Amino acid sequence: MKIAVTHENGNIFQHFGHTEEFKVYEVNDGKILSSEIILPTEGGHGALSGFLKSHGVSTLICGGIGGGARIALAEAGIDLYPGAQGNCDDAVKALIEGKLVYQPDIQCNHHHEEGHNCNHKCGEDKHGCGGNH
Repeated sequence: MKIAVTHENGNIFQHFGHTEEFKVYEVNDGKILSSEIILPTEGGHGALSGFLKSHGVSTLICGGIGGGARIALAEAGIDLYPGAQGNCDDAVKALIEGKLVYQPDIQCNHHHEEGHNCNHKCGEDKHGCGGNH
């Protein structure tokens, strides 16, 4: 099984649609066999979901994600664990152990202004997430 994580400086990047790199893990029998950084050739939720599918990814761990991206990933058959934070390696280990902390209902539904990167906490949001980030 391949698990992808939105990646930036070792941590989970907080906006799927603007992800510049993924860390992809090969997992078998509950163990991480290998990992690599892959760089998508195009951005946006449709292109990114197709890119992940073409790399054999079956599961995605990410931070914030919009409705269109959720649909594109579902259509690609990729299981989604959104609303996760912290170190990528730790998140994959936690997922394997059934202990990943994530927010299944999180949904980014606001317009992204230049410089806005979804690294805010929804309770403190001033950008229109309305707690549904």
